[in-house]
Amino acid sequence: MGKDRINIPSNEDVSGYPADIRKLIKLLLLTGKHYDLDKIIRAYEYAASLHEGQFRLSGEKYIMHPIAVAEIVAELELDTDSIVASLLHDTVEDCSDKTDLPTIKKKFGPDVAELVDGLTKLSAFQFEDKEEAHLENLRKMFLAMSKDVRVTFIKLCDRLHNMRTLNAKPEEKRRIIALETMYVYAPLAHRLGMQKIKQELEKLSLQYLDHIGYEEVEQHIKDKYGQNRNFLERTKDQIRRKLEDNGMKFTLEGRVKSVFSIYNKMYRNNKSFDEIYDFYAIRVIVETELDCYTALGFIHEMYKSMPGRFKDYISTPKPNNYRSLHTTVIGNDGIPFEVQIRTYEMHQVAEYGLAANWKYKTGATANSEIDQRLKWISEMIESENDTRDPDEFVSALKIDILQEEVFAFTPRGEVKSLPQGSTVIDFAYAIHSEVGNKMTGAKVNGMIVPIDHVLESGEIVEILTTSSSKGPSRDWLKIVKTSMAKNKIRQWFKKEQRAENIAVGKAEVDRELKKYGAPYTDAQRNEIVANVAKRLGISDVDDAYNTIGYGGITVAKLAAKLSGEFERVVKPETVQKTVSVDEITEQNKQKHKKNDSGVIIDGITGCQVKFSKCCNPIPGDIIIGFVTKGFGVSIHRADCPNVISMQKDEELRSRLVSAEWDNSDSFKSNGFETQLQLVCKLSATVVADVASAIADLHVNLLSLNMQKRSPFECIIYITVACRNTGHLETIISRLRSIRDVEDVLRS
Repeated sequence: MGKDRINIPSNEDVSGYPADIRKLIKLLLLTGKHYDLDKIIRAYEYAASLHEGQFRLSGEKYIMHPIAVAEIVAELELDTDSIVASLLHDTVEDCSDKTDLPTIKKKFGPDVAELVDGLTKLSAFQFEDKEEAHLENLRKMFLAMSKDVRVTFIKLCDRLHNMRTLNAKPEEKRRIIALETMYVYAPLAHRLGMQKIKQELEKLSLQYLDHIGYEEVEQHIKDKYGQNRNFLERTKDQIRRKLEDNGMKFTLEGRVKSVFSIYNKMYRNNKSFDEIYDFYAIRVIVETELDCYTALGFIHEMYKSMPGRFKDYISTPKPNNYRSLHTTVIGNDGIPFEVQIRTYEMHQVAEYGLAANWKYKTGATANSEIDQRLKWISEMIESENDTRDPDEFVSALKIDILQEEVFAFTPRGEVKSLPQGSTVIDFAYAIHSEVGNKMTGAKVNGMIVPIDHVLESGEIVEILTTSSSKGPSRDWLKIVKTSMAKNKIRQWFKKEQRAENIAVGKAEVDRELKKYGAPYTDAQRNEIVANVAKRLGISDVDDAYNTIGYGGITVAKLAAKLSGEFERVVKPETVQKTVSVDEITEQNKQKHKKNDSGVIIDGITGCQVKFSKCCNPIPGDIIIGFVTKGFGVSIHRADCPNVISMQKDEELRSRLVSAEWDNSDSFKSNGFETQLQLVCKLSATVVADVASAIADLHVNLLSLNMQKRSPFECIIYITVACRNTGHLETIISRLRSIRDVEDVLRS
């Protein structure tokens, strides 16, 4: 028989426990799990003694906050140590004169101490600004989360209670906390599948961020619900009778769509209130997966379904492991409503996400599943450790947590979920790092696509690889979306091309230091970089150059620190020079001269330059200039072997100057000559296929030569005109897709 609620008996006697924690103890007893109540009571008494005399802004005793957090944690049915850590989570931070982590460890064990440490803010450290402190605390939480997800479960419960009592704080503080909750904690709860907590966090945040909009939507809901007050009950009765007549066991729930969800659709998706078809929803909870599909059949038999409004998240779960059937149908009153059908276990996972593992799974199975689903966190932390760049960390947070997902499939039907905006390169690295490193191109739905193709849900993606691949391109770092892909690309360059990275890093630093207008020696440069590196936690100066070279951190991010160290180490003398009006006029002419070359030398456009044939630089490459005798400035790629050789000669090194591409509107490129070397199987059509592919891309083919290497293989040398490195990657990707082409190399 069907029922509307699952009622739990509540006759346990808790009168013998301390008054403040009787509700908590009752919640724990109702779970039927074997909690160590003695340890929990000891934790309460210890926390209460430490927080004695402390009060919240509302005037309430401070101890009531950790108790409330522990009650929310108890609703998740987490273990004893999680309850204990909830009670103690503010003691080290707020009572540092009375206790510390070693004491917590001695009294309650290492697991509790580690959880409390993960929940303790870094308030004892000095940071340059509030933003840096905020980022460090977030970083610490995610690092702790990668080790033990319970840290985040407790942190979300802590944030939920803070939001429930936020009204006591000043308005400005309320808004800051609500913004952080909306854009970090609610999406994090969603990523972990904890929909119940996520929805309440969103609702409370919206009330503080747009109170007028919240009330407007709430009034819309009241008006519409008032017009059809009995609709949900009537419809539930119809479904109940149908399922009971067919002998099914089930639970029915009905609800009106939340204020936040409707607000999102109205204000972010620009929909009118009448365009929201899932305003009403009925949830059918059954015993088995087979029952889900059986119930779906009965629902579609009773009501007319709306085309395109059916989703099967059972066969294809969401990334947070959400599983359910969704269908939108037209009721007998002509009113559309959504039906969600799931099992009791699916329902627990939908409400509590990963926390449900503690209820349904234990031991190695649960831990393995949790580790797999939290892999993105360790990858984000690993990527951030490589870059040491706070902006990169924020970017990763926005992409990995806030972005909506797209679902793409391998040719074998395996689903890969990636953030919206991800490319085929991201997809390749999501399969395996070796697939990404050996990638030469991709097919989407059977068609060759550019290497920067952005994925859409439902696409079937085939990654084309070759064992002779030279590895990823540095330019891929500008194309990929996910921190996972960026991290794996950087790791490849970090491991495989250290010598080249160090040379590129030195060239980048030299380009920056030359802007400061004073001569310096190699030793001074190394001292400057070493001092900056220490502030980033890098002990070796070559490691710092290597990090800059492989893209772990950009010189632009270090500019302020380099400038400060330059002033301290080099101590340039200020030279007063009288400049004539004619000189000023000539300088201004040079600065405003139309830039035909597309290159800026030491901040000045219009210089006489030529592009070296040894490395053929194009826009997008990191470049450096070399002052020739009588022929202006020769432009090289920073990783050119000739430049690396020049770095070793003091006289030649002194003639290297900073150079960068002109990205302003004053420069328009008609194409740069680039030579490519194609390793091909010898066939009658390969030359024609190459020429045809170039023509299809509307690229100018400037030269083509073929050299036979063996009876079965040849080398084709071509020169093409391309706009920049992104355009070149597209050309290379297309050439690699030709049947008889085994590899394409930039000469």
